[in-house]
Parts: sequence; C-alpha cells; structure tokens
Amino acid sequence: MNLKQVINASGRMSILGVSTLSDVVLDGMAYGGKHYFEMEDLVTQSGQAVAGMLGTEAALIVNSASAGIALSIAGAIAKDKHQLVENIYAPAPQVQREILLMKGHNVDYGAPVETMIRLGGGIPVEAGYANGCRLEQLEQSISEQTAAVLFIQSHHAVQKNMPALDDVYALCQRYNVPLILDAAAEDHPQSYSERADVVIFSGSKALEGPTSGILAGKKTYVSYAAQHQKGIGRAMKVGKEAIFGLLAALQHYDARPRPAREQQEELMKLQELEAIPGVRVTIEQDEAGRPIYRGRIHVDEQEAACNALTLVARLKEGNLAVYTRDYHANEGSIDLDLRPLQAGDLEKIIAKVKQILGGA
Repeated sequence: MNLKQVINASGRMSILGVSTLSDVVLDGMAYGGKHYFEMEDLVTQSGQAVAGMLGTEAALIVNSASAGIALSIAGAIAKDKHQLVENIYAPAPQVQREILLMKGHNVDYGAPVETMIRLGGGIPVEAGYANGCRLEQLEQSISEQTAAVLFIQSHHAVQKNMPALDDVYALCQRYNVPLILDAAAEDHPQSYSERADVVIFSGSKALEGPTSGILAGKKTYVSYAAQHQKGIGRAMKVGKEAIFGLLAALQHYDARPRPAREQQEELMKLQELEAIPGVRVTIEQDEAGRPIYRGRIHVDEQEAACNALTLVARLKEGNLAVYTRDYHANEGSIDLDLRPLQAGDLEKIIAKVKQILGGA
C-alpha cells in the first residue's frame, strides 16, 4: 500500500481512524486475539465489567456507537416480544415505533442520526426547530406512539436555545418514556450513569480504545437491546480482540484533559502565522463547553493568497496530508485540535500553512 502520512488536527474523527492506541490497549487486543472464548459468556461478563466501571446497572459492548443507537432503539421498540426481535421491521400496528428527538439533534455525524433510528426499526419524529427547541415543544410531541426519546450530546448538535439533558430526562421520567443518550465522544463517562435510561459511548474516541461501542444503563433496557444480538445485531457483533482492548482502555482511562494553560501556551506557537498577510490567530474553547482549547486560523481572502476553503483542500494535498476542523471554513476560519497531535506535528502544520499562503 502507498498511504499518505496524515497529521490529524481535526480531533477524534472516524474518517482518520479515530484514535491512536496505547501499548496497554494493543496488549489487551493481542491477548484477545490469541485465545478462544465462549463468546456469549465473554460478552456477558465483559458487559458486567464495563457496568462496574461506569457505575450503571448493566452494559453491553458492541462494535460502534452507531450500533449502540440502533440496538437501543430496537430494544425500546421490541421490548421482550421475541417474535418482534426476529422481525423488527415487520408491520405491527400496535407497536410503538416513534423516536422523538429535537430537530437540532437530527445531525449527520458521519451518518445521519435518523438513519440509525430507522436501522433500529424506529420512525424519527422531530420537535422544535433547527435553531432551538423549548421543553414544552418536546413535551407536546410525546404521544401514545412514542417508544423513546433520543438526546444527542455532541458538538455536532445545536447548542443554543435547547433544553438541558437533565430537564429532558425529568420530562421522560414524568411520562414513563425511556431516554436514550448518545454521548459517543464525551469525556467522563461515569458522569452520565444516572442521567438517562441508556447511554451510548464510542470505545475509540474519548476512551482511546479500539473500534467499538458501549451501550450502558438500566438493566431492563440493556437486556432489551441485547436480545437483538441474534437479530439485526448479528451484523454489529464485536470481536474478542476489541472487547479485551476496550476493557484495557477503560481500566487505564484518564479523563483529565491537558491543563487549559498548557493547551493555550502550545497554541501560541500559531501566532507566527500572523506574519502572513490576511492571517489572524485566536484561541477558542470547545463550542460544547468542554475544557478543550483549539487554535483558530482566520483567513481574509481579500488579503491572503487563498480563502479558508482552498487552504483546507491544499493542506490535504501531497505526501503529508493535514486534516483540520473545518466547520467554519465557509466563514473564513479553520481550527486545530491539539489532542491527536504527536511530537513535531504542530511545527509541520505551521510550515505547510506558510508554504500554501506564501509566508515561507
């Protein structure tokens, strides 16, 4: 293979393989890969171990956070109806299939959220508007056909004018409707254990484990989802090596971010780019309020050699491809995330930006 060298300044993104793996995680994967196990027993016991670490009643390791969404929804729909588990898409007029979510949460995170809802046999129902939702709008959308409410805790989702997670959960409890929380990329997974009936995490993002997912929460709803391992979940099964790698990642997980001062001092190196005409650098906190700081390169297309969109494209060209966070590129800026960078990467990024914009 003739693969490019990639510098990941965009964050823990699936298109770049999400995270790099530590030796302890690789050792866990090697152990799993070199031995045989009764897989049903391994899945059961590993789920119990994860639940103990997260402080939930039960848990299930799956092959991705997306699988966690689909299986949680299938479980909320089929419950303990075994015939429906085996025929989740079959017409069943008396079955609740509506999955309620706020319109600003119906995002594309690499796949549309509503695709995962439909994969689990659900029918997405939106509440509110793209730029906000009130709690009463969510409440008024609950009906006899509502099987669950889905809440997306992510920077991809609309942040402003939205009800808080705890308020949504209180609403769901009042109406006896399960809340499924997608917290795929969030740090501090233990902090979500009492804030939803089912919580979904990516094993490979904040946890820095292998490609995998976690479905955790109330025992009833986890068991409902687990039944679908012999239905649609057969296409989402997780391998033994991934299970042991994820367990190792959880056992050695450290949620402490780099101190804000340290992040900001490192990002100050980007200020040398301000010598380039049309370039300005600022330091921005994560839009979802997490203690993560990123460098933002503002490009004035009237003064610089190219605009931000062109800069993004050209950074990916050549033998060294640099990927940045490009959510604001159409507005004239790109962000750099320090977390995935390895030694010397930031200097290489600065050099390539200078080359493209004419500062070198």
